[in-house]
Amino acid sequence: MGADETRDGVALTNLDQPLFDGSGASKRDLVDYLDAVADRIVPQLHGRPLSVVRVRPGQPPFMQKNLPRYTPDWVRRVPVWAEASRREIAYALCDDRRTLLWFANQRAVEYHPTLAMADDLSRPTHLVLDLDPPGDGGFGAGVAAALLVRQALADAGLAGAVKTSGAKGVHVFVPVEPGPDAEELAAATRALAARAERLDPSLATTAFIREDRGGKVFVDPTRTGGATVVSVYSPRLRPGVPVSFPVPWPDLESVTPADFTIRTVPTLVAERDPWADLLPAPQQLPADLIEEGRAIPVPRVQAMHEGRRRAQARRAATGRNGS
Repeated sequence: MGADETRDGVALTNLDQPLFDGSGASKRDLVDYLDAVADRIVPQLHGRPLSVVRVRPGQPPFMQKNLPRYTPDWVRRVPVWAEASRREIAYALCDDRRTLLWFANQRAVEYHPTLAMADDLSRPTHLVLDLDPPGDGGFGAGVAAALLVRQALADAGLAGAVKTSGAKGVHVFVPVEPGPDAEELAAATRALAARAERLDPSLATTAFIREDRGGKVFVDPTRTGGATVVSVYSPRLRPGVPVSFPVPWPDLESVTPADFTIRTVPTLVAERDPWADLLPAPQQLPADLIEEGRAIPVPRVQAMHEGRRRAQARRAATGRNGS
């Protein structure tokens, strides 16, 4: 099948197909959007192992980490050992417009880079707190929790920038000076999440187990180490194809995720890069923050142990009731 058109040497096909059910957009709309914002999003992806969320016609969306065999040779890649699957994964490095267009033609809607650069995956460049409202909560709840995080940061002598997740959540990014390793950043992230929770425990929670959150906003401290976070300016696989977009702190309470879509964002970034304007300079993490966080259990590990304890308690209760 021939290409509909070619850009930067990339053959683009089936451009008039619907992007996905409920998107209200075509594949062409996705390609045009990513091409329009290439100068903004590529610097955020450059040099970072990339996972993407793709959607094929008639199939459920899937996250792709390992590059497929048919990937062109000119797509840069980096091998990363995956401990969970005990194998080496060939991650893409989306370092230029051509690679971005190739991904767009692959129907890659979402772009999730690592927090560390490929040349030193042990040292993330940013500390991130992900504010996740409950199932029945709205964007406003996430905003209120983000303001708690901002206060916790200020109390620690730190500053961050905020962006919509593109769904109903909010992401707070804190650039850090080179030096701390993944363990130290993870500890500092846990400490900040706990401090934000203490500022208003009726609104925010650090409970990793969903059923323990009590309808509160989850201040997620687990975006650390090898974790990925959806990139600023990345589309999201949601109705209307919203985009993760930076917002000045004073404006956060007056916007909605639907304000930023693949149709509205190109104009908003045509003359400037709002994320570059809003991100503070890299900062040194306070030693006391790291030490405080080291005393807080790692959420996933704690949740695993708690899950086992509860399962044992249920089995014991079933045994007693059955005797």
